[in-house]
Amino acid sequence: MKCDADTAAWIQLSLVPQLGPAFFRDLLKAFGLPRDILRTSPSKLGRVVPQPVAVSIGNDTRRAEVDRALAWLEEPGRVLLTLADGAYPRQLLEIADPPALLYVQGDASLLARPSLAIVGSRNASPQGRANAEDFARALSCAGLTIVSGLALGIDAAAHRGALPGEGRTIAVLGTGADILYPRANAALANEIAARGAIVSEFPLGAPPLAVHFPRRNRVISALSRGCLVVEAALASGSLITARLAAEQGRDVFALPGSIHSPLSRGCHALIKQGAKLVESAADVLAELGFPGAASVPKLLSPDQGLIQYMGYEPCDTDSLVRRSGLTAEAVSAMLLQLELEGRVGSLPGGLYQRIG
Repeated sequence: MKCDADTAAWIQLSLVPQLGPAFFRDLLKAFGLPRDILRTSPSKLGRVVPQPVAVSIGNDTRRAEVDRALAWLEEPGRVLLTLADGAYPRQLLEIADPPALLYVQGDASLLARPSLAIVGSRNASPQGRANAEDFARALSCAGLTIVSGLALGIDAAAHRGALPGEGRTIAVLGTGADILYPRANAALANEIAARGAIVSEFPLGAPPLAVHFPRRNRVISALSRGCLVVEAALASGSLITARLAAEQGRDVFALPGSIHSPLSRGCHALIKQGAKLVESAADVLAELGFPGAASVPKLLSPDQGLIQYMGYEPCDTDSLVRRSGLTAEAVSAMLLQLELEGRVGSLPGGLYQRIG
């Protein structure tokens, strides 16, 4: 990205302590572009923002940080999108507190494409990760860009599933765009930067502070036409993202799970509150009115032959694995689907029984 004085002014203003998105927009409305704001006296600025913030705006003590950001932006595939840019995502302008600027590494055009957020537990089950990856792959192949937060568990699985598809994926960070967090996902982040997009509203070098992630979550949901929660405990950041999505007028979807799993309780709570229960990517596409919904196969269709291995007496998962030759994960997924269809019932002690 070719940088100029206006770019530097946007960055410099964004680095002012305690100047959040709301005060930033108030200044833009009152005084014009950041270059004009930086030339305005603290006394006039103090009519719009708290006096300590007004004084800090006039302090030219952030030159090194600005230069660092400008140097970062000079590298290929890196851009800064501001509220004044025509390429700024229009869907972010629909929310009450859009970021004043976004650091983007990768394909910035993805931010304007139809997208779906997929979020869930960091401590996801193997089946939860598989479901997230399968849904993301099918939805990306159908043309939806998958948005998530690069966290461990469901987020990472969703990114991996989406990358090969036409829609590809966007990772919204709770750190600066130059900080890859968690480190375990560094290789995945590099792949997303090369084939998708990395996005952050935070200054370069910003660490993974707890207060950053709710702000990150509102961007994840705002960029998307809907939010799919795959696995989530009742006390989960994913439920915050789902709540924000609902408040922003986006659709909320939830994948049901076993009534015995703590990671299903958040999804079940969302369904009770009105989230749409989905069993396949086609369900999501149909709800969104997205083309190609009818051509997407069911992702959770069980092997109907599993029933024949159950007989009519209660049996456990290990027995079904031995009888069928399938993996434990495959058997568990099939049992869940059969249970949802009312063809199998779960009993105490981890047993299952054929119904009817």
